[in-house]
Amino acid sequence: MSSIFVIVIAGLFFSFGIFIYAKYIERTFEIDREAKTPAVAKYDGVDFVPARNWLILFGHHFSSIAGAAPIVGPVIAVSIWGWGPSVIWIVLGSVFIGGLHDFSSLIISVKSNGSSIADIARNTISYRAKIVFSLFVFLALILVVAVFTYLCAKTFVADSRVVLPSLGLIPVAMLAGFLLYRLRSNQFTVTALGLILLLGLIISGNFFPIDLGSNLLSKWIIILLIYAFFASIMPVNILLQPRDYLSAYLLFFGIGMGYAGLLLSHPDIHTPFFIISSADMPLWPLLFVTVACGAVSGFHSLIASGTTSKQLPNQVYAKRIGYGAMIFEGILAVLALLCVSAGLNNYGSFKALLMKGGPIVAFSKGFGNITRPILGKFGAVTAIVILNAFILTTLDTATRISRYVFEELTGIRKRWLSTSIVVILAGLLAWGGRWRLIWPTFGASNQLVAALTLLVITTWLLSRNKPVKLVLSAAIFMLITTIAALCVQILNYFRQHQILLLIISSVLIVLAIFIACETIRVFLNKNKQRR
Repeated sequence: MSSIFVIVIAGLFFSFGIFIYAKYIERTFEIDREAKTPAVAKYDGVDFVPARNWLILFGHHFSSIAGAAPIVGPVIAVSIWGWGPSVIWIVLGSVFIGGLHDFSSLIISVKSNGSSIADIARNTISYRAKIVFSLFVFLALILVVAVFTYLCAKTFVADSRVVLPSLGLIPVAMLAGFLLYRLRSNQFTVTALGLILLLGLIISGNFFPIDLGSNLLSKWIIILLIYAFFASIMPVNILLQPRDYLSAYLLFFGIGMGYAGLLLSHPDIHTPFFIISSADMPLWPLLFVTVACGAVSGFHSLIASGTTSKQLPNQVYAKRIGYGAMIFEGILAVLALLCVSAGLNNYGSFKALLMKGGPIVAFSKGFGNITRPILGKFGAVTAIVILNAFILTTLDTATRISRYVFEELTGIRKRWLSTSIVVILAGLLAWGGRWRLIWPTFGASNQLVAALTLLVITTWLLSRNKPVKLVLSAAIFMLITTIAALCVQILNYFRQHQILLLIISSVLIVLAIFIACETIRVFLNKNKQRR
């Protein structure tokens, strides 16, 4: 089958989502153009800062949610279940669940003074639900910070050419922030300058690779943790907003080049449409927790209600940022899927690359092949640079959100202290690759956050006598799917005698059941009040 057919069908669904379905969802939440957002009402110059332009905030939000996951998940899924089930879940998931989840998380946070989704659970479900949910989210975020620190350090060690453009983006972004917010310079001029400097860094990186000598991995882990500390406590308009905004253009460039290459060469898909998986890897439910970002991801709700809601200048932009960024991530996930299913010669070479170098190497090779008519030999390197920029973005955004959750849990409002605790815990987990002990449970735990977030959104709508069927049905599907995936994993862990992972998965099921029971109690109380 031609890759063009997949692009056209996916494009039709994505267009339906953006132009029709998103508008239907928006009406449920009664957008108020005149209301002051938390960014304006609670302005503090550090965390609550209205973005100068909605495009800048879109760049931050998209860069933060689009890390490695929308590439890694689809690549792995294609190798296990085939490209057919993978692309169907990406398209339908992002349009009908992911976009709903992300937009709803953002707008209810904005309407709740910029509170995180976990803190909102206190008012809509119960204080107990808030504590349990917050603890789980905090631990999950610590794992994310640890993993992205380690993975970014590994890429710096593996290819020293990407160091200069990856880290050089930081001073370029700070310059852009200074020009935009202090000197009030023209946004187009600043954007053009930032992108030209970024292009120069990418080219320079090939001629000036940065090598720190021995013990490279340990050195880079320390450097990246120090970076995450300072980046997460700085005012958002100095680094976070402009850096993520410029990073978004990197990804737009990569997506544009990828699809342009596909349209020029229109390669056929070489991998199977459907693969009968083994008994321990059933299509349902494991596909739905393997492909998370790109379809629906609980991590997105933490971004939406963590940093994005504190920078939104007007409620009217919530749909295009929350729902729109999710659709763009679905577009990226489809591109990743086509890079390995159509960009490589055959299924055998794809599997060999996956076994030898992992999903990132397979993706970069396929991307390089697809974009060769446009980018020549620089296609694969460009893919790695783009990916690394987003790993850094997710790293410091996750650190900042971890601080928010910690402060909501403990009441400690000293950002230096709370950020230090986050960085130290993440560093201990990253050191020596200890995160690998619990990483296999992350896919299911991430989707569990999505299910619980949808339950919180449902109770928020219920408390305001709004329609809940769409959100509730998505919540039930994600909750049942995630619990089923955890049960499958528990059986596999039991056979493999992996006691730690078995215990963690069991605890996650208990967490899901607890929040679900608390939600049911809210529904019953609401029905009593109506009588």
